Amino acid sequence: MKSSYKFFIVFVFLPFIIFPQTKQPIKFATHWLPQAQFAGYYAAVHYKIYEKHGIEVNLVHAGPNVTSQTLLAQGKVDAASMFLSTALIERSKNVELINIGQLSQQCAQLFVVKKSSGISEPNDLNNKKIGIWKSGFDEIPAAFLLQYNLDVEIVPVASTITLFILGGVDVMTTMWYNEYHTILNSGINEEELTTFFFSDYGFDVPEDGIYCLKKSFDSDPELYHKFVSATIEGWQYAFNNRDLVLDLVIAEMNKANIPANRAHQNWMLDRMEDIFTEKEMIELMGKLKKDDFNKTVQVLIETNKITGAPTFSEFYLGR
Repeated sequence: MKSSYKFFIVFVFLPFIIFPQTKQPIKFATHWLPQAQFAGYYAAVHYKIYEKHGIEVNLVHAGPNVTSQTLLAQGKVDAASMFLSTALIERSKNVELINIGQLSQQCAQLFVVKKSSGISEPNDLNNKKIGIWKSGFDEIPAAFLLQYNLDVEIVPVASTITLFILGGVDVMTTMWYNEYHTILNSGINEEELTTFFFSDYGFDVPEDGIYCLKKSFDSDPELYHKFVSATIEGWQYAFNNRDLVLDLVIAEMNKANIPANRAHQNWMLDRMEDIFTEKEMIELMGKLKKDDFNKTVQVLIETNKITGAPTFSEFYLGR
C-alpha cells in the first residue's frame, strides 16, 4: 500500500511539472506614440487577455521617425495597426499585407475653422490656407477638396495646432479624438468653431485596422485570428473599465516621456468607442465591410494615390 501511494502522488502532479503551457509570441506595432488610441492593446497585455488566448505580445510604438508599415514591411514586427488607406497604398507598392481585423468603423477626420473667419460651407474654403499633416493621412482631405473643386493653399503642419490658433492657417485638419479636443482645451469654445466632418460628406472611410504580411498569416492563421480576438476583448475591457485603463495609458505615456493630460486621454477613449462600434451596437464588430473597402479604393484612385487594388477577398482575411 505504501509503494502504491507514492506512485499515485507522482502520477497526479507530474503533468503540471513537465508540461507547462507555452505561449506563442507576437511583436505588434501601433501606428503612433502611446495614447488612448491604443488603450485596448495596453489592457490586453496588462490584464493578461493575450495570455488567456495563448499569446505573448510585445508592443512597440511607431512614430514620426519610423512608421508601423515600415516596421511590418521590413519584418521587424509580426503585425501592426494602420489606417485602411495607408494599408492600401502600401499594398500598391507590392508589400503583400492583409487586413485581419478592422477596429475603426468610420472616419474620424474633419476640417476645423473659426466661425469668425466667415467660412460656413465647403465652397467658402476656396482660396484659403489649409493646414494638412505633413506626416501623411491626407487622402481624405484631398478627396474632399477635389469633390468641391477647391483651389486652396496647402500648408504642411506637424501634429501641433499652434499655427491654427495663431491664425497662420484658416483651416486645420484634425482627428475628432485628438487635435479637435486639443483646440477646445486651448480656450476656444465649440460654439466658436465650424466643423466639416468628412463622414458627413460621403467620405466615411474607416481608419484603424490590424495588419500582417500574407506569408506570416499563411504560416499560422489561427495565431493571427487569436490575436485579433484577444485585442477586441482588450478593447471591450478598456471601454468598460475606463479609470483603470486610463492609468495604463498615462503610465505608457510617462514611460515614453510624452506629456499626459488625463482629461484629454479620457476624451480620446470615449471617441474611440464611438468610432469602433457600429451605431446601436454594444459589442465591437472588428470586421472590414466590403462597401467600406470599395469606398476607400475609389477615393485613393480618384486622388491618384493608387492605380489599382487587390480584390476584397485577397485583402481581407479576418474571421
